[in-house]
Amino acid sequence: MAKKEFTFRGKSLEELKKMGREEFAQLLTSRKRRTLLRGPREEHKRFMEKLNKKQDNVKTHCRDMIITPELVGKTVKLHRGKEFDPITIQPEMIGHYISEFSFSKKRVAHSNPGVGATKSSSNVSVK
Repeated sequence: MAKKEFTFRGKSLEELKKMGREEFAQLLTSRKRRTLLRGPREEHKRFMEKLNKKQDNVKTHCRDMIITPELVGKTVKLHRGKEFDPITIQPEMIGHYISEFSFSKKRVAHSNPGVGATKSSSNVSVK
């Protein structure tokens, strides 16, 4: 079975890379379109400059950045509150915020009731 070619709103990855920012923004939803048309913020500009120089494993705190076609194939270390989480950007991520691929909160896993717990919580079965 042949691998399906990636398309985003009917455009291939090569077509997306050739587009300008304004043209690409027209393919996005309204909030993301307004963000891109307003222009990149200062920290986003600095991040893109570092990424163009170094190519891979650039650390960033910019969780609100929208993934554009020029970022595809690069590895970014995104801050998640305590450590940096490496993310390899794939074509399917285009148009999403970069923070959607690195959770900032861990799942809560409760164990035994602690000191000061109520009487009723002490009857919870212990495995």
